[in-house]
Amino acid sequence: MGICKLDHTSEDVQKKYETQSHLLPSNIRETFMDWLGRNPTQLELNEVFHLLKKYDLITDEERGKRDLELAQILLKKEETGR
Repeated sequence: MGICKLDHTSEDVQKKYETQSHLLPSNIRETFMDWLGRNPTQLELNEVFHLLKKYDLITDEERGKRDLELAQILLKKEETGR
């Protein structure tokens, strides 16, 4: 993903998720709100926002790549207990 100079709020990320959630795999949908409730870092919020951005317009191959990145971010804090 490209570097963005804007910091996205948790509300921005949640709204972006809501517009794309119907396309996301179940493992991401099942963990997203828990992840958001664990106070992700600004960097994580920005990364997730950009992974979700234009998700509906990308190829299946690109979706697969983004799904892996999203899963890694969403599950990271769960595994470390943060």
